[in-house]
Amino acid sequence: MTDPTAFPDDGRPERPRDGSPVDPALPPSFPPANPPAPRHTSSRPTRPWQEASGSRPSENAAPDAAPDAPLDGEDQATGAAEPDAGAAEAAASADVEAGSGSAAGSPADAVRRTSLGRGSIVMTLGTVASRASGLIRSMLLVACVGALGTVADAFDIANKLPNMLFALISAGVLQAVLIPQILRAMNARNSRERLDKLLSITGLGLLLLTAVLVVAAPLIVWFYTTSPQWTPEARHLATVFAYWCIPQVFFYGLYMLLGQVLNAQGRFGAYGLAPVANNIVSLVGFGAFLLVWGTAPGGGISDLSTWTTAQTSLLAGTATLGIAAQAVVLVVALRRTGFQWRFRLGLHGIGLRSAGTVVGWTIGSVVLEQLGILYLTNVLGDAARTAEAAGDLAAGNAAYTQAMTIYLLPHSLVVVSIITVLFPRMTAAVHAGNLDAVRADMSLGMRSAGVFSVFSTAALAVLAVPLTDALLPSLSPEEVAGIAPIIQAMSLGLVALGATVMVRRMYFAFEDGRSIFVIQVIATVSMVAVLWAAISFLPVTWWAVAGGGAYAVSTWISLLLRVRGMRHKLHGIDGRRVMRLYVRATIGAGVAALLGWLTVRLMDGYVVTSWGHSVLVTSVAGIVMMLGYVLSLKVLRVRELDDALAPVLRRIKR
Repeated sequence: MTDPTAFPDDGRPERPRDGSPVDPALPPSFPPANPPAPRHTSSRPTRPWQEASGSRPSENAAPDAAPDAPLDGEDQATGAAEPDAGAAEAAASADVEAGSGSAAGSPADAVRRTSLGRGSIVMTLGTVASRASGLIRSMLLVACVGALGTVADAFDIANKLPNMLFALISAGVLQAVLIPQILRAMNARNSRERLDKLLSITGLGLLLLTAVLVVAAPLIVWFYTTSPQWTPEARHLATVFAYWCIPQVFFYGLYMLLGQVLNAQGRFGAYGLAPVANNIVSLVGFGAFLLVWGTAPGGGISDLSTWTTAQTSLLAGTATLGIAAQAVVLVVALRRTGFQWRFRLGLHGIGLRSAGTVVGWTIGSVVLEQLGILYLTNVLGDAARTAEAAGDLAAGNAAYTQAMTIYLLPHSLVVVSIITVLFPRMTAAVHAGNLDAVRADMSLGMRSAGVFSVFSTAALAVLAVPLTDALLPSLSPEEVAGIAPIIQAMSLGLVALGATVMVRRMYFAFEDGRSIFVIQVIATVSMVAVLWAAISFLPVTWWAVAGGGAYAVSTWISLLLRVRGMRHKLHGIDGRRVMRLYVRATIGAGVAALLGWLTVRLMDGYVVTSWGHSVLVTSVAGIVMMLGYVLSLKVLRVRELDDALAPVLRRIKR
């Protein structure tokens, strides 16, 4: 039996020893002045998709939102990294506490009982497995095509297109309309019929839309390669890659949709573990590529006369087959829960009308975001091709993608796990109209995430060079020198990243798409303006670094504006307590950064000599920084650190 008090500072009472359930969405001030009517539960648990009777939720109830699926805008800034929610297989039975002596209840009840500490630790362990295999995948991909050069950039653009295109579909249709209806459908009287219709309509729509996008591949690629520095041959290669990669849109959609059905049951394991299947397929495919054609030369591949159709097919086909594999894993996982899907068409009675008001604003905000990414992609392509024409090397799209992958590691390993476990609980509180619980959970989430994200910022800034070489051993020193500064520039926005994703989802919970759109206008304009100013004065070799800095600036602007709006909605967000944590954590991170920098300098870690040396420097300096940070937070009496470590320490003691 896992301990439900994983994060004791979350303001929730412990479960009474008599076995009666406690609603963890309620703040310490419970009972409220106007308590909601009690929920009626059956003495016998039923699966949410069974034709069971029950009260139909209000059509005006706020929607549940998805965990970090492919391309929440802040998470996957360029659509570069593979989606990875991160969870462990054991979560299927351990991540939701149904309550001692109580009925299983509805999915809404389950998510409101989810323990943040237990769930986030379990998910983090799963994410480690997924990210570890993902890093090996990245190593092999870089070995195949390099991080610089025409082939690497062409494949990167084509492989990012499904993510970028899915971002529009995800935010405009799935997250804003269909995903929020899943929890409602599972609580409805005709739950099985509603779920069948939702899955059938979405699957058919995704299939048709993917077919249209494949046909439009040449036009889509042209938009991302408008620079005159792209030769017809290079653009053609990117288009052929796109024909292979765009079908991933369908499998991304299937993965996300089925994942939400599982998550609505409190089963996070399969959704996070599925990317491991993608990585395994990629390891086999990319490994076969290396066995046949060997590794890419230093500086990448720019002579397209040496590139063959067989290489294109194996490289891009492997990427798409991997995404298909992770979707199939969820199909199997869902069937194991007892869900029997039946193809049904029809719009009547599935509750889409109430969510339609947010769609237009949501699509508009994602379109704006993608326009900013479109501009960035063209700037990076122009920089790489211009430097290449002059006989020089400059970081382009592929290098930026690898930098983004490393930058997102701490966010996806810990912060995403916290948000994914905590957010359904917050949404359940919104459903109940309990703003006190929403404020308590938001404060808890921002403080818990802050403990990790502040340290991660310091670690990425100090260890960028040895860490890049350690994670991508096939890179040449020139490629490491091109990627590391991008990571350092991005790291300035890491603290804001997790917080702004959480706050953004709360806007979805309140069905406020208009505010998201307005804030996105300002964020996109700021990113484009900073990047335009930078490329007007900096040489092409610094344009990718400027892109990372522009992204960090826009992330902070998004956070400040979103927090301001959410403070108004919630009548406060526990700002003083949150700021006190971030100030203390920043002091601790400063101490850790100084110790880490001295360690790297003493070990001559900023000079790339060998992979073993980089691994040693990263390990030693990382341990020194971690110890310095933990000791500093202990001295500063940061209770959130104790709360974060409590579940781990309890497991060790057992």
